Amino acid sequence: MELIEGNIYTVPPAHGDHEEIVSELLEQLAGRKDKALRMRTGVGLRIPGNAPADRVVPDLVVAPRGVFKNSEQYHDPAPVLLVCEVTSPSTADKDRGRKLGSYARAGIPSFLLTDHDKGLVTLFSRPRDGRYLDTVSKALGEPLPLPEPFGFTLDTSGF
Repeated sequence: MELIEGNIYTVPPAHGDHEEIVSELLEQLAGRKDKALRMRTGVGLRIPGNAPADRVVPDLVVAPRGVFKNSEQYHDPAPVLLVCEVTSPSTADKDRGRKLGSYARAGIPSFLLTDHDKGLVTLFSRPRDGRYLDTVSKALGEPLPLPEPFGFTLDTSGF
C-alpha cells in the first residue's frame, strides 16, 4: 500500500517486462557500485512534509548497508541515494507526478524513471525545495550517465 498526498494506492504485482527492467538495473548497479551500498526492492519509505506523511514503495532503492535493519515497514528516506521507478499502465501518472514530488521533497539525491509510454529513461537529481533542479532524459536504448557514488554509464538497451 502507498499513501501519497492523502490518496491510498494499492501496489499490484509487477508484470514481467517491469521485473526484467528492475533486474537489469540491479545487475548493472551491483557490478559497479560501492560495496558499502545495498540495493533493495520492496522497501517502504516514509516521506515527510504532508500530514499524514507519504508512504511509498519504490521499485528499487539504493542506500548504505544496514540502514533498513529494523522492524519498521516504512523507513526514513534520509540515507537513500537513489530510487528507481519503472512505469506501468497503472502507475505511470503517479510515478511521473506525485512520486517525483515526494522523492524531491524527501531530498533523495537521484531518482531514475524508466517510462515505456514515453520511450524515455530520465534521471532527476539535485533536489531543492521539493523539486529536482537537474533532469537528463535519454531515449530507451541510449546510454545514461549516473552521478557519483555510482559513476558509470547505465546501459538502457535492455529496457
